[in-house]
Amino acid sequence: MEHRLLSEHYYKEGHSSLAGYKSLGGYETLHKVLDKTPEEVVCIVKDSGLRGRGGAGFPTGVKWGFLPNNSEPRYLLCNADEGEPCTFKDRLIMEKAPHQLIEGMLISAWGIKSHKSYIYIRGEYQNCIRIMEKAIRSAYDEGYLGKNVCGRDFHHDMDIYVGAGAYICGEETGMISSLEGKKGQPKLKPPFPAVRGYLDKPTIVNNVETLAAVVVILRDGVEAFRSIGTEKSPGTKFFSVSGCVRTPGNYEVPLAYPLMDLIELAGGLREGRKLKAVIPGGSSAPVLTAKECEKARMDFESLAELGSMLGSGSVIVMDDSCSMVDMLSVIEQFYHHESCGQCTPCREGTGWLSKVVDDILKGQGRIHDLSLIQGIAENMMGKTICALSDAAALPAISFVTKFRDEFEQHIRKTLVQKKEEGLSA
Repeated sequence: MEHRLLSEHYYKEGHSSLAGYKSLGGYETLHKVLDKTPEEVVCIVKDSGLRGRGGAGFPTGVKWGFLPNNSEPRYLLCNADEGEPCTFKDRLIMEKAPHQLIEGMLISAWGIKSHKSYIYIRGEYQNCIRIMEKAIRSAYDEGYLGKNVCGRDFHHDMDIYVGAGAYICGEETGMISSLEGKKGQPKLKPPFPAVRGYLDKPTIVNNVETLAAVVVILRDGVEAFRSIGTEKSPGTKFFSVSGCVRTPGNYEVPLAYPLMDLIELAGGLREGRKLKAVIPGGSSAPVLTAKECEKARMDFESLAELGSMLGSGSVIVMDDSCSMVDMLSVIEQFYHHESCGQCTPCREGTGWLSKVVDDILKGQGRIHDLSLIQGIAENMMGKTICALSDAAALPAISFVTKFRDEFEQHIRKTLVQKKEEGLSA
């Protein structure tokens, strides 16, 4: 069963409008939060155990606590770039509940003492851009944005920045570079954005789902939020389920939800098919075999124990009709295309991985190529400014290791076909 904590009202008519949102209690939490001190808000979010929903899973309140104790202007950036393949949860939030996001950003801004925020939306999300622009205008008109928010001594301005389709700008420092008008390339850390971020000022970057969850935490309290999920992974999470299931889509369930139950929630496999593999956390997460899926639970720690990760919450289901060679080829082509080219191991490594896997797919591979893929991938990991290089390497290693027989069969089959074609000629 779904546990609709954030999405309780998403499918009610008119909920996306300001009037509809307010009729269901929208912005009431913001009014109450403004009676608290910013320090109290940060403490509540920290105590809730909320972890970033964009991929890394870093504790949100802890990140806020990294802000320096000074009077410099502070910025809040909402990461709505959502470029991870097969991930579409943030799009749902912006389309169904734009004011929930705005309220979450305002509560967060009060907590971190920020008077300016940006929503960085990927350029392909044209509908989301229109919806968020309209929602921001109506929030200004109603006094939820601008000077004296809710009639209090708090002012906050919010703008939208539209990305140009670069996956790398989903990385927080790449996003900051883009927002500053520079080439969207990641920056070395430290310094971390909380200390020196946008325009060299203290900056907090949070995901859409993370900021939407802040509303629920401040509304219901820490204990209520922690009563869902696990001690280290509390709350609910949106999972974008796609691939070989009958009803792909977004499903909100408690963290630690069994992976096999999530697949059934998405309609299960097509008739007559067997589960082959699942990528549990976006294309950068190591793949799980069908046997591993039986014991997998959808939380940060459980998936880490299985050698994979929760990531963005994109669950890609593959049945026995899928070619693992084909799937890996698509993944590596994506990362090669999206590498910003700043770091040599990534710029060259993603290209080589894509080429070698593509050669196998086209029938030009050799058994030795499987060791070559693993060697290239291992030499890419942990040697670049951001994690895109690792994102290409991890699936390459897991696919070739866990499904080596299939790769070998594909190579041998094409070699036999070539030999037979040569004899017949």
